[in-house]
Amino acid sequence: MNGGEITALDLVIIGIYLIGMVLVGLLCVRKVKNADDYYTAGHSFGPLVLMATVCATIIGGSGLMGRAGVAYSSGFKAILTAIPYLLGMFIFSGISGRISDIGFKYNISSIPELFERRFGKGAKLILSAMIAFTMMGTVASQVTATATIINMLGGEIGLSYELGALIACLVFIVYTATSGLFGVVYTDVLQFYMLLLFVYILIPAASLVKVGGFANFTANLSPELFKPYINGDILGDIVTYLVFTLAGAEMWQRAFAAKDRTSAKKGMFLGTSVYGVTIILVWFMGVVAHQIVGDDVLAQYGSTDAVIPALAIKALPAGLTGLALAGILSVIMSTADSYLLVSVQTCVHDIGKTLKPDMPEKREMLLSRIFSVVLPLGALVIALYIKNAYSILMFAWSFYAAAAGIPAFTALFWKKATKAGIISGMIAGFVVCVGWKLLGTPFGLGPTVPGAIACGIATVGVSLATYKSHPSEMLTV
Repeated sequence: MNGGEITALDLVIIGIYLIGMVLVGLLCVRKVKNADDYYTAGHSFGPLVLMATVCATIIGGSGLMGRAGVAYSSGFKAILTAIPYLLGMFIFSGISGRISDIGFKYNISSIPELFERRFGKGAKLILSAMIAFTMMGTVASQVTATATIINMLGGEIGLSYELGALIACLVFIVYTATSGLFGVVYTDVLQFYMLLLFVYILIPAASLVKVGGFANFTANLSPELFKPYINGDILGDIVTYLVFTLAGAEMWQRAFAAKDRTSAKKGMFLGTSVYGVTIILVWFMGVVAHQIVGDDVLAQYGSTDAVIPALAIKALPAGLTGLALAGILSVIMSTADSYLLVSVQTCVHDIGKTLKPDMPEKREMLLSRIFSVVLPLGALVIALYIKNAYSILMFAWSFYAAAAGIPAFTALFWKKATKAGIISGMIAGFVVCVGWKLLGTPFGLGPTVPGAIACGIATVGVSLATYKSHPSEMLTV
């Protein structure tokens, strides 16, 4: 065993992985011929590729390290807040075929374009602004997770959290800016298999051996770490995850990129199913860390996000530690690049081309690559300010889920939804969610709950009052 230390071999393996991700992005540059290739990869992905990229995107730094940190500190909360996201993704998988069909029939490549088609430019721009900020916040959560790992290596090679965050941004920038969705998805496929082998199989198995088997693990497990409970904060997170999946721009992008309806549905269902298996494994890694790493992870590493990397270092021998840490980095990268690309598409394609419809495609491509550099720097600022991946994620997702989840579902399926109803719903959801947060979350209830309720009431009420005088075109397939 390596005695709980990172060796030179481990550092070399991690370095090779990071360089490899950059090279994949550079090699995929030749596949990008136009903006459609950059954002949807020419609608070329089959179910197995989609499965890998969907699963890799879902299980990001916040979903792996952040949720394991939640399990470490709060036990069963990690499972309670993961199951609604799982259920939401299964619902989304069921409607992804319709999304794919609409994309092909109406030449739509993003959720804001759907809003423009049904409800006009105003609705599109409001949604786009929300997506851009939400995606940047989500990228920031991945930067935070990456920086936490690199900071853990600091004792060996002198890297601080801040420098680690900067390195993370640079890697994200290179292969996303150069190759768009081609680079994102093909790196996701590689990262998916690294994730399964070196994180979800290797670390739990080694941890069980380290604690002397499953019987010893359960005998020494604190009861509060597996006791179900719920409070207002957890309820808020549950609603956030469940509603967010309906309007998750990164998954809409994947559905639009599928080569056909069947590929979209199969890929989504398979990826979501694999994610479901990982929920209990993440909880296990979070709670077993008490027996292997100790009860002072926060004091040792400055964040509970460090639980799984610390577990890998303590439980694995030299070489395998490096592979496990590379696997953890892979899941972070796979989520960061996806959300970064969506934020770029939103800023340049959905907002820029709406305000300037005659923008030449070459300029759009140039601006896309420029924004692939600028937006991660904004995420870097957020990551330096809030140094906890789960906190950043919930901050970014809460108002978007409240304001966009119900309108996205109605845009697909409700013929009576109107422009006035959708805009009223988005504004009501956003204002109530942010206001609830500013009031200090009364009754301990997460802000997404009252925000989503306000959004639903406004969307339905205003639409019913205006659909006869101002109907919107229902998209059929």
